[in-house]
Amino acid sequence: MKIDRLIGILSILLQEEKTTAPELAEKFEVSRRTINRDIEDLCKAGIPIRTAQGTGGGISIMDGYRMDRTILTSKDMQMILAGLRSLDSVSGSRYYSQLMEKIQTGSSEFISGRDSMLIDLSSWYKGSLAPKIEVIQSAIENRRIIRFKYYAPSGESNRRVEPYYLVFQWSSWYVWGWCLERKDYRLFKLNRMDCVVETDRGFLCRDVPMPDLSNEKIFPGGIKVKALFTPNMKWRLVEEFGPNCFTETDDGRLLFSADYTDMENLVTWLMTFGAKVEVLEPKEARDIIRRNAEETLKIYGGLGK
Repeated sequence: MKIDRLIGILSILLQEEKTTAPELAEKFEVSRRTINRDIEDLCKAGIPIRTAQGTGGGISIMDGYRMDRTILTSKDMQMILAGLRSLDSVSGSRYYSQLMEKIQTGSSEFISGRDSMLIDLSSWYKGSLAPKIEVIQSAIENRRIIRFKYYAPSGESNRRVEPYYLVFQWSSWYVWGWCLERKDYRLFKLNRMDCVVETDRGFLCRDVPMPDLSNEKIFPGGIKVKALFTPNMKWRLVEEFGPNCFTETDDGRLLFSADYTDMENLVTWLMTFGAKVEVLEPKEARDIIRRNAEETLKIYGGLGK
């Protein structure tokens, strides 16, 4: 992708006194014309790049720039490489590792010390996520509509979307784009998408607003929850909601208070605690859990005996 290549070219220019267009073209496996366009883009971005023709010529950053206005420090480069490495954990390929190797070539002085940050964005769904991400990335680059089946609490539907951004938020992957069925921008969760296909139908890029990734948008809340947890569940509450989500009562139990997104997810979450939680509010959640318990007892022959 172009942004990756621009970062790679810039890092090489910061590490080496001089390079040439043919060398860069070979390293990044693109044409010399593409490299020339990349150099023009870097100049437009304010990077003082100097080019010289003939014997002894080449591409370099103007003298003094590294010392007086260094763009990327060793720490900056470590962060960039950690980010590229994390993308490989979900990409299903070694593209980013290969790019990282190119950036690191000849950079022993610029990138020093051991890696101090390791990021793995993969999940239990890595096998199914990687192909979806690859299809969506391709469709975004080619400006082509994607088609897929979507599973939502309201039911199943077939969607056609102009994809603009792949988003990683709150341990889940989403695609942000213009939904042709709803005539509006939507955020679709990749784990709920099936049969994702890049169609041959192109689209003109819209003036796309950035997706709203605030907690209120992703988790709109609306359901006030109060529950009493046994003390040995403190670690889970802290891990999932933070240390300020509860207060300790006189009997040692933990009074939990929070807003939740939807009733189905709330009940599912509460039932993972078994008898270690007593739901106080909302009453609807108490009733659902009681009915679930009664139905479970019927299955295992424990009710009415």
